[in-house]
Amino acid sequence: MTTDVKHLVFRLARVTDEAFFAANLRDSPDVMREAAAGVLFHSPIGLRLNGSVEQKADRVFVAWNSSEASSAAVHAALPYLKEAKEVVIACFDPVMTAAHDGQDPGVDVAEWLNHHGCQVTVSQFPSGGHEIGSAIQDRATEFGADLVVMGAYGHARMIQTVLGGTTRTMIEQTNLPLLLAH
Repeated sequence: MTTDVKHLVFRLARVTDEAFFAANLRDSPDVMREAAAGVLFHSPIGLRLNGSVEQKADRVFVAWNSSEASSAAVHAALPYLKEAKEVVIACFDPVMTAAHDGQDPGVDVAEWLNHHGCQVTVSQFPSGGHEIGSAIQDRATEFGADLVVMGAYGHARMIQTVLGGTTRTMIEQTNLPLLLAH
């Protein structure tokens, strides 16, 4: 049955702007997981969780790590980012080398968003040894985020399924409105 859900969801997601899951989908975790996989792995759109469809996002917190998934999330969130009064590009434990996050992590995406008229600040945060998903939640809450934007499954999905991971932590939390893309 869950495979049918994934197939149905990704077929519908291919011709929509965004997927928004209602809170009661959490009552069926297997269905929610497969529906999320349908959107994230088989469609070009973002997935929103928590909050409401009508909710404005004046303060947007972007968890950025220079990955393809982060880039996909920022592209999916561009309409929200353009309407926001304030956007923070948050880099956690960045690796400041040309091969990883660059010499000044987050500046490249901030410049691109500035080009689109966004009011952007770049911040770099140490995780302090805490799990990145928890660090994102803490900093986004401190910022007063109306929406958190992040890439999903930047590491292999099987590893995150078995060991957990940032995507899983963020999907499981219900306090912060979230937009994910892969």
